[in-house]
Amino acid sequence: MRSQKISTKENSKLSNEIDKLRVPKHIAIIMDGNGRWASKKGLPRSFGHNKGVNVLKEIIKVSKNLDCQVLTVYAFSTENWTRPSTEVDFLINLFEKVLKKEITEIHQESIKIKFIGDLSPFPKALKSIINSSETLTKNNKNFTLNICVNYGGRQEIVKAAREIAIKSLAGEIKPSEIDEQLFNSQLLTHGIKDPELLIRTSGEKRISNFLLWQLAYSEIYITDVLWPDFNEIEFFKAIIDYQSRDRRFGGIQSLPNKSCKDSNYSS
Repeated sequence: MRSQKISTKENSKLSNEIDKLRVPKHIAIIMDGNGRWASKKGLPRSFGHNKGVNVLKEIIKVSKNLDCQVLTVYAFSTENWTRPSTEVDFLINLFEKVLKKEITEIHQESIKIKFIGDLSPFPKALKSIINSSETLTKNNKNFTLNICVNYGGRQEIVKAAREIAIKSLAGEIKPSEIDEQLFNSQLLTHGIKDPELLIRTSGEKRISNFLLWQLAYSEIYITDVLWPDFNEIEFFKAIIDYQSRDRRFGGIQSLPNKSCKDSNYSS
């Protein structure tokens, strides 16, 4: 009971430190460390993936309460197919099982769910429930949950470049018309604001082919906490760290009465 009271006290303290007007509207998360969490406890890796689902449910709730509007999570990368087939099969079955169980509540919470990635290799049953889930929730406005499955940032960029090249060859667009806005319109995330914050758990210091175009100016927060141990308190820490940063987008902080000219040199 004592540790729970301390946790609740810390939770309240951190919550009060957050400027509710400067919460990032779009947060991306690399949910890393499920297998390692289970292995450290002498459990099958599947236990870590199951626990990770519960953590995601908690973070969705916390995000909504903070008035974040979009959460994009990396659930299964194009590289994850190289894992043992038993783990891959488990993950695919887990996606289907969780969707069937949770989609009604997701819809009732007015959450729009969108799957980003190449869905073609997945079983027909999973593709069917993904399609029905997106259709059911497509008009929901309160919150958007993007789940990246069989997704790779490089693959997405190549796909967009190929589609633009095809349109150019067909005379639909001129090469001179190709700019960032047009390129962005061909991405799987078109119409979605880029993430202001990327959170990566488990301490790995890389973005692992995740949203390579979209993360160009995102703030990156890395924690050693494994995803199954990530919670509301850890999420608050990430938001507070984000709010402590000066986001300049390649510019400099305003310096009153200062000049770029070096006084030691004359022009």
